[in-house]
Amino acid sequence: MQKEKVHREKVPIIQVTNAKSGEHNNMEFHRNGYLLRSLMIFVGISGCFSVLFGAWLAHATQALPVNVQSNLATALQYQFFHTLALFVTLVWLKTAKQSKVLISACIAFVTGILCFCGVIYIKTFFEFSLFLSVFGKLTPFGGIAFATGWLLLAFESKNKF
Repeated sequence: MQKEKVHREKVPIIQVTNAKSGEHNNMEFHRNGYLLRSLMIFVGISGCFSVLFGAWLAHATQALPVNVQSNLATALQYQFFHTLALFVTLVWLKTAKQSKVLISACIAFVTGILCFCGVIYIKTFFEFSLFLSVFGKLTPFGGIAFATGWLLLAFESKNKF
């Protein structure tokens, strides 16, 4: 007996096919499509903020103390680099097969930007004792999220290249 070769129609990148029935899981497709679209919008907003805030930091912060300028510059640098990393990861995800590892890396980068950079920005400009005691502890979690995102990229690279 000869086995017939089955030619399957190419499926959109994020769409999931059930291995047994061959049916497409459109719910998964729409959920991931919405997630990727939302992440790309986040990249645009974060990148825009990085440029505008960087210009402000370069020209209008001479009156701020040096340690405040340093904290803001650090947060801005981390935000810019990780926004670019998020963008590259999204492009990789769009051109490759669906990968939960890459999606997790994207979520880790967003979490890092919000928890590390966002908390530094807020701590610098606002002096809320409740905020500092509760949310101020998110900064290390944001740093861990950044590191996790990079490790997830390394893991995915090991599997793909």
